[in-house]
Amino acid sequence: MRKFEASRRSREIEYAIRDVAVPAAELERQGHRVLKLNIGDPNAYDFDTPQHIKDAYIEALEEGRNGYSPSYGIPSLLEAIATRERGQGCDVSADDVIVGTGVTEALQMLFGAAVSPGDEVLVPGPTYPPYISYVRFFDGVPVTYRTAEEDGWQPDLDDLRSRITDRTKAICIINPNNPTGALYEGDTLRAIADIAGEHDLFLVSDEIYDRMTYERELTPTARASGDVPLVVLNGISKVYLAPGWRVGYMAFRDPDGRLDAVKDGVQRQARARLCPSHPAQVAFQAALEGPQGHIAAVNATLRERRDLALERIDAIEGLSSARPGGAFYMFPRIEDTALQDDKAFVLDLLCRKHVLLVHGSGFCPVFGRGHFRMVFLPPREVINEAFDRIEEYFRER
Repeated sequence: MRKFEASRRSREIEYAIRDVAVPAAELERQGHRVLKLNIGDPNAYDFDTPQHIKDAYIEALEEGRNGYSPSYGIPSLLEAIATRERGQGCDVSADDVIVGTGVTEALQMLFGAAVSPGDEVLVPGPTYPPYISYVRFFDGVPVTYRTAEEDGWQPDLDDLRSRITDRTKAICIINPNNPTGALYEGDTLRAIADIAGEHDLFLVSDEIYDRMTYERELTPTARASGDVPLVVLNGISKVYLAPGWRVGYMAFRDPDGRLDAVKDGVQRQARARLCPSHPAQVAFQAALEGPQGHIAAVNATLRERRDLALERIDAIEGLSSARPGGAFYMFPRIEDTALQDDKAFVLDLLCRKHVLLVHGSGFCPVFGRGHFRMVFLPPREVINEAFDRIEEYFRER
């Protein structure tokens, strides 16, 4: 009897953040309480979507907005996004915006339209895993450029420049960064844009955590990149605390029309997949246009939890961490030379102490190894309990 094989491209997809959840689920089935510091979902902890945004979703359902929407997004949301992006210095109209089922789908459609076999795309190392997986899925080559831990995980411009070849097509920026929490300097963004312009590349700027910052505000890539072709990615999931609603977007800032063919390729895919969630789009518009007061409160809570996590890490011999400037991640270094296999460390910690982290090599086998990613989203008591267990793990070694 014939056995059907999966395609090569599907076999190569890895997503470390959820892959490590499989053994954690087995421990939970056995009755163990697992402390989860692995996933960037604020609503899995003690955060919740602001009420006025939930009310807009409910109202959309009750008004019967349950059918298909236009493939690129409902017109009022497209205009709200364009208005928002113009406020960030990104000169776009509603016609330049395409709504996706989360930023992840937007990224998939963008690479599906932009990447041909053999094309190279520069992504920060370490990086959010789909930046590697989706480039490979479309037979491109993801090339990680170094971000410098000793400089708070800022991009290493010399390393970035050295990795450009005649096959390079785009430079990706994730700011604030996942997995490191780095908030990039404006001068760094301007330098990256200069490199892109010099080599005739376009920029992809993932700004999904843009308003989750602590000591200073984000410099939007649009304000730092002149006339270099730019695609901005953003959505409802993080700042507006609604990750399960799956609404994101891409905005093409392309005054000379150099990305017209790529944009057309994205639009073709958008039409083929019909549309994103219609009521969730209505709610996203309400999020963009409604009260923003929850953001300062969320950031104050996260900053306090970040500082607690840093304090606990500093007290453990064998761990160290750069201070995150944004998002809700940190990327500690495992300094104990006996624990340099970061995936083995994460799995052993899970097995012995029931604390779930994500191995750093899952975000880049070169620049992520010897590290782990954790979120500082949980309440203080959960963070303290998790670090009590981690500290105990290191004492018992």
